[in-house]
Amino acid sequence: MKTLSTFTAAAALAMTAGIASAEVKIGIAAEPYPPFAEKAADGSWKGWEIEIVNALCTAMEEDCEIVPIAWDGIIPALLSEKIDVITASMSITEERMKTIDFSDKYYNTPAVLVGPKSMEMTGDPASLDGRYVGVQVSTTHANYVDAHFADTAEVKTYNTFDEHNQDLVAGRIDAVVGDSLAFQDFLNSDAGQDYEVKAELNDVAIFGPGVGGGIRKGDTELREKMNAAIQQIREDGTYDAISDKYFNFDIYGG
Repeated sequence: MKTLSTFTAAAALAMTAGIASAEVKIGIAAEPYPPFAEKAADGSWKGWEIEIVNALCTAMEEDCEIVPIAWDGIIPALLSEKIDVITASMSITEERMKTIDFSDKYYNTPAVLVGPKSMEMTGDPASLDGRYVGVQVSTTHANYVDAHFADTAEVKTYNTFDEHNQDLVAGRIDAVVGDSLAFQDFLNSDAGQDYEVKAELNDVAIFGPGVGGGIRKGDTELREKMNAAIQQIREDGTYDAISDKYFNFDIYGG
């Protein structure tokens, strides 16, 4: 009995140690989404969201591994336990919360309509009558376009954010809908110099209260640790120190 008891205790200790040392797999979108996340020349990932993730992992005292996943497969990857949390600018919405849980928000920026400076259009669906509007598939922006513009505009969906920007520049579509900050680099580039924000788009029922970390239902411990880490980096100045390198306004939002 003593031998069995000693073996069992040792095995339990080894299992516990293995669990404690396991990495938290952080799922990000494999597609570039500057200034939030993009691949550097050396193959590593950089951007505001990557730096925030690293700060959260430090605050949680967790070893983390960045795992790039195609956007349209990122929730299935979470559910199948290929990753443990999604930090890919995913808005907290009631629809998504039917499937997954979320941490508290870690930023909130508005959606916008972008189009040519030479073209008259607003957020009013009537102004898009007969226009071609592009949007990334499986996003809250796509949900907004379906709800508000589909009756007047011709909607074209894309797998990545860059793809609809490229079609906009090529003249294959007339406007695009997406996150205001994600458009920042495009509008400041040579390719985007002839384009501008036409309207800010608001619908709390669709866009939710902001962006949070997507977590499997039932993983309460990780959600609580992440919430505590978000609060910690907000309070100790880490969040602002990172954000000030990228933005000249409060990305956290109200």
